[in-house]
Amino acid sequence: MAIKEWPPERRPRERLIREGAAALSDAELLAVFLRTGIPGKDAVQLGQQILHHFGSLQAMFGASLEAFSALHGLGPAKFAQLQAVMELARRAILEEIKAGQALNSPRAVKEYLRITFSGKDFESFHVLFLDVKNRLIEAREMFRGTLTHTSVYPREVVKAALACNAASIMLAHNHPSGTPDPSESDLLLTRALVQAMALVDIRILDHFVVAGHQVHSFAEHGQL
Repeated sequence: MAIKEWPPERRPRERLIREGAAALSDAELLAVFLRTGIPGKDAVQLGQQILHHFGSLQAMFGASLEAFSALHGLGPAKFAQLQAVMELARRAILEEIKAGQALNSPRAVKEYLRITFSGKDFESFHVLFLDVKNRLIEAREMFRGTLTHTSVYPREVVKAALACNAASIMLAHNHPSGTPDPSESDLLLTRALVQAMALVDIRILDHFVVAGHQVHSFAEHGQL
């Protein structure tokens, strides 16, 4: 039975409008996004199939165009729509951070990082540059590496911070294939960056390690 033939109180789009998006399951939210199903499957059933195929929302969001389009019912148009939704969410959170003090919005900072690193199968090192009131000036990817390693050059971070006239910075990188627990090399790099930034009177307020939905904060664990 097509969704349009369901009772109105069961239809995902109507329920979203009436009860809010949080009331819907992952498959139902995907159904609203997909709009239509395929022969033999309504949009909710297709959403369930997609989730089962990828294993998680994170894996779906991070899938390549080829992997995404390989599933019947999906294709370049849906892939583009999904990427646009992800980017809009990232920019909305970035606006929230820019509107206030980053230190007063740890939830927003972590959510921004989760979305930014979502689906990346390579290590990426980002820097958030802050002004004297801890407001975000700019967030930038500084270095990109492989699945397990990224080369980070403290001099380049110092140059970028000075160019932004930053008073402080936050660091972030991801562990694509592991846990958010920092490695010994992560700890050594952080100490080297703290020392390099101290020479130009710029503080490092935190260093985050992101692995999937988990985010490790050096500051929260007394590792700065």
